[in-house]
Amino acid sequence: MTFSKNTDLPVIGWRERLALPHLGITQIKAKIDTGARSSALHAFDIEPFTRGGKAWVRFNIHPHQHNSIDTVAAEAELLDTRTVKNSGGQAQTRPVIQTLVALGEQQWPIELTLTNRDVMGFRMLLGRQAVRRRFLVDAGKSYVQSSTHTP
Repeated sequence: MTFSKNTDLPVIGWRERLALPHLGITQIKAKIDTGARSSALHAFDIEPFTRGGKAWVRFNIHPHQHNSIDTVAAEAELLDTRTVKNSGGQAQTRPVIQTLVALGEQQWPIELTLTNRDVMGFRMLLGRQAVRRRFLVDAGKSYVQSSTHTP
């Protein structure tokens, strides 16, 4: 077995603090999950609507762990609706949006599925499609590319 060592890629931990600037979120704790193909964001009150002949979705987000009071309202163009297996292995149909994510010195567009993650440990899951060819993940470290203070 051969491994290619790309030391040019920055290292991230198994959890990081990200920003989703186009959604109005300056900081959200995310679990980096290379076992999950797609990324997911905690969203509720998800409502599809049409703007300029295109499908859009409006939704609310609780960006902080264990806090259901602070709420961010957001809107995004609907990219797709996909069936995704949740952490329990059950298929769920979820809206998919594309938005900008910021981590450390980098910003890039990612696809996000919207789902209620109230009972999950993290409000956001950053899957392997979002981090591939961009970062190396050190599963033994946390907050490598983000500050350690909580909002």
